[in-house]
Amino acid sequence: MTSPLLEVHRDGDLLRVRLNDPARANALSPTLVADLTEFYGRDLRAEGVRAVILTGAGKHFSAGADLDHLRSLANADIEHNRAESEKLRALFAAILKQEALTLALVHGSCVAGGCGLATACDFVVAADDATFLYSEVRIGFVAALVATYLPLRVKGADLRELLLFPQPLGAAQALDMGLANRVVPAADLAQAGDDLAGAILTNASSESIARTKRLLLDALGRPLDEALARAAEANAQARGTEDCRHGVATFLETKKPPRWR
Repeated sequence: MTSPLLEVHRDGDLLRVRLNDPARANALSPTLVADLTEFYGRDLRAEGVRAVILTGAGKHFSAGADLDHLRSLANADIEHNRAESEKLRALFAAILKQEALTLALVHGSCVAGGCGLATACDFVVAADDATFLYSEVRIGFVAALVATYLPLRVKGADLRELLLFPQPLGAAQALDMGLANRVVPAADLAQAGDDLAGAILTNASSESIARTKRLLLDALGRPLDEALARAAEANAQARGTEDCRHGVATFLETKKPPRWR
């Protein structure tokens, strides 16, 4: 995939993806949204990719919505606005449903839709200079789409704090709240991302990762009995996979789990 706003580099079983519009702080323009949706919508595991590492060029990860584009929609009707919202829905769905492991390496500002982009990933590694902000209510907007999946990261009280009374959060605060999984010195961000991806891929089956990700999304918000029924089915299906048979056999033979990478 080639795009002036999205650089993609293959490195073995990793794909490194960089938002490449630093002059506009990697704002989510219609072109960038379309490129990201196409990219994350691919069956990357079928291509031999086990993890995707997302970064941003320049001083900031992403400043969120493209304000020039928002200004052009000031007098749009409901159908036009619905179509625009559907494009963002498709983007976040593509990231959340991507069965390869997804990581975001965040530095500088990570705002609104850009924050949604990062926190839709499985893991967020933040540089110690990073700030996180869901700023939508400040401009009369609603962080509607991210509200559907942030409960996978943060508890209810923090969700309200983030969306109703947004204040810039430093990296340490984001870590405490659950928006970030790790915080490292800015100079170590790239290596920390590689190390985390490598550790996960060495110690976990990619098939199991994909199935677990699918279940977490599928069970979110369902009534208990329905969620347990779906979980029981996922459990039963996992038992028949080649990875499960290999993992159990290896453990019984060596008393250690396999090295998956």
